Amino acid sequence: MTEAASTKAPKEASAPVVARHAATLKALPFSDTRDFEDAARGFLGTVENARITSAQGRVVWSLEPYGFLSDAEAPPTVDPSLWRQSRLNMNHGIFEVVPGVYQIRGLDIANMTLIEGERGVIVVDTLTSIEGARAAMELYFRHRGRRSVAAVIFTHTHTDHWGGARGVLDDETMASGKVPIIAPNLFMEHAVSENIIAGPAMLRRAQYQFGPFLAKGVRGQVDCGLGKSMAAGSVALLRPTDLIMATGDKRTLDGLELEFQMAPNSEAPAEMHFFIPRYKLLNLAENCTHNFHNLLPFRGADVRDALAWSKYLGEALQMWGGKAEAMCGQHHWPVWGVERIDTMIRQQRDLYKFAHDQTVRLMNHGLTATEIAETIKLPASLDAAWHARGYYGHIRHNVKAIYQKYLGWYDANPVNLDPLPPVAAGRKYVEYMGGADAILARAANDLAKGEFRVVAQAVSHLVFAEPDNQSARALLADTYEQLGYLAESATWRNAYLFGAQELRQGMPKAPPRPPMPRETLAALRTEQLWDVLGVRLNGPKAEGKHIVLNWRFTDTNEGFVLTLENCALTYVAGAQAAAADASFTLPRGTLDEVIAKQTSFPEAVASGKIKFTGNAMRLAELMALMDEFPRMFEIVEPKRTPVS
Repeated sequence: MTEAASTKAPKEASAPVVARHAATLKALPFSDTRDFEDAARGFLGTVENARITSAQGRVVWSLEPYGFLSDAEAPPTVDPSLWRQSRLNMNHGIFEVVPGVYQIRGLDIANMTLIEGERGVIVVDTLTSIEGARAAMELYFRHRGRRSVAAVIFTHTHTDHWGGARGVLDDETMASGKVPIIAPNLFMEHAVSENIIAGPAMLRRAQYQFGPFLAKGVRGQVDCGLGKSMAAGSVALLRPTDLIMATGDKRTLDGLELEFQMAPNSEAPAEMHFFIPRYKLLNLAENCTHNFHNLLPFRGADVRDALAWSKYLGEALQMWGGKAEAMCGQHHWPVWGVERIDTMIRQQRDLYKFAHDQTVRLMNHGLTATEIAETIKLPASLDAAWHARGYYGHIRHNVKAIYQKYLGWYDANPVNLDPLPPVAAGRKYVEYMGGADAILARAANDLAKGEFRVVAQAVSHLVFAEPDNQSARALLADTYEQLGYLAESATWRNAYLFGAQELRQGMPKAPPRPPMPRETLAALRTEQLWDVLGVRLNGPKAEGKHIVLNWRFTDTNEGFVLTLENCALTYVAGAQAAAADASFTLPRGTLDEVIAKQTSFPEAVASGKIKFTGNAMRLAELMALMDEFPRMFEIVEPKRTPVS
């Protein structure tokens, strides 16, 4: 290996990291192996290495790169608790929960649950990709015989729970309309909107959360907490045909009665739980998994309501406590036995309630978010519960989310009211600290002592002041790496290690963002499309411009006035402006085709799909003011291209 290459390669764990891991091994109950027994229980068979490919032969999912996790003992570069979780998430295949209920696990970050009725099978959640869902169904048929799909249930709105639906329902079944697709109220509104407006930023930030560009290995990505990683296949959204509206609603599907509980604004904006009396089976979707969940993902989202989350678990305990003999979720492995199930639900209920109440208590004593994170400690009863560990969400960042939900970003200290941006602040900090050489000398000493957090803060200022200072980049990368090796949370580890990699190697080369899929666009309300267009408007370029456009959609019978004024794009539904610059009449589906880049406005006009009056060039003038968002942008260093 050349000297240049060696500076970019991952390093060994430092002595302070090794010492911390040794303490973890002594502090946590590693002798408790029940989770390993539960994760393997009921195994019927699998796909070799969980390998799934597309029709073109592209690998969309495989656990083969994680073969290094066969070692029981954690290496020095991985927290032992995280190593344990990572090994548990390696179980893959079809598993019997109880006779008549089966789960496909390890073929995706999420699970597919299959519930046999009188004639067919009810499919609960359809994984992320169409390819993965097809492979899951074939695995089920191989071990349980071929059955018709009696119903599909989406437990909540995140893509890894509905993206593969077209792999479960073929075109003929879809056309028949005989298979109900059941979801919680407001499913469509949230499924298509949660990541749309801020989608470009979220996708880039998700690279730090999930680590897809990190090498799989003991010095790289080992897990995501909820599962191994995100699948890379094709995704399509199917519209539900039946919405569950209220707690206590029941449905009889293929001879089985299901009792539902609503849990909105918990792990997802629209989410629900259900119980099947015949099987004495409880499914709490993603609200009672084998880790402390995220209250605010690193990718970004609305802050989740920890108090409501806790109350839903308490309500579930009141409704079904003492009745359920098996509990499965849409991530991780099941739990069996009335006592163990009730204990887990109580502990998870109290985990979110403790985090909420103690954060607010300390907040009301005047502590800031960072001070609360330094102060708060889980009670011993929760700290020793493996399913309460922070593999995906972590107490240290979940309390900051709770603080943000109540008080926002500002901690009331005026010094933080209008701070300098990173580059300007970095330059002044470097000057105050005596220059780059002085910072690097002190930071190297503190790094050796294991004072990683302060080193990261100090040297990050230097990187933003002098982004081409290779010594600063290398030292900051080394520091992030040690923080990653320390992290029990998979998402923290991924973030630190990916930051180190980008400092050493630069941003990964990635193709431009593909257009939004036509199916997703069709699921959006027209108002949502205008909102997306509004955030693409480049305000400075629009200075002094005034454009008014009428729109009438023939297939949806909608009318809108779209107005650019004061550098803002607004719309009025159900109206037409008498003095519009231009008026357009078209099917809404044609607008979807244009946005998906399957055609262009001029082509659609030429083909007769769009009719207009007035000056159509005003639309071209408006579209020329729209930004195209990059797939990649700098995070751990200054932006190379100024944004105006």
